[in-house]
Amino acid sequence: MTAPGRYDPVAQATHWLVAALAIAVATLGLMIPEAPRGSGWRDGVLLWHRSIGMTILLAMVLRALWRLSHPPPPLPDSLRPIEAFLAHATHFLLYVAFLGMPLAGYVNTAAAGHSVSFFGLFSIPPVIAPNPRLAQIAIALHLAGQFAVYGLVAAHVAAALMHGIVRRDGVFSRMLPARRY
Repeated sequence: MTAPGRYDPVAQATHWLVAALAIAVATLGLMIPEAPRGSGWRDGVLLWHRSIGMTILLAMVLRALWRLSHPPPPLPDSLRPIEAFLAHATHFLLYVAFLGMPLAGYVNTAAAGHSVSFFGLFSIPPVIAPNPRLAQIAIALHLAGQFAVYGLVAAHVAAALMHGIVRRDGVFSRMLPARRY
């Protein structure tokens, strides 16, 4: 049973899973330009970056489907209308970003004529014909999108910390597991 005003355990678990995976995928993404082309190191970094990206996509699809039947708790009445609007807009854009970024990465790889190896366990084949122009567009969106993700995550974390440390209004604890005494 979820306490009133709290996210349920599935929503909490997928939130923190995606947060951890996002840190990992971003770190790996920043390593890619430093890895020499054709090296085993670069191949490994790309394998892990793509695999974690596909895991984020799967987790976000599951999270979005879960949210359809398990709506989030309402925001407290103490939030001003602009704060509530910004919270909803940021959450919406985070969903768009964490669905769009892996899709853009996959389209880039598939349009370049390659499959995506999922942690070396199996391959996700390209579902589109090779198209160098589409691959360029997809990677441009993927590379530019990272900055949108950084900004959205920074805003989300800053707001969470403000609610948890400054206001202490219970908004931050909504996404934490309930304490058992």
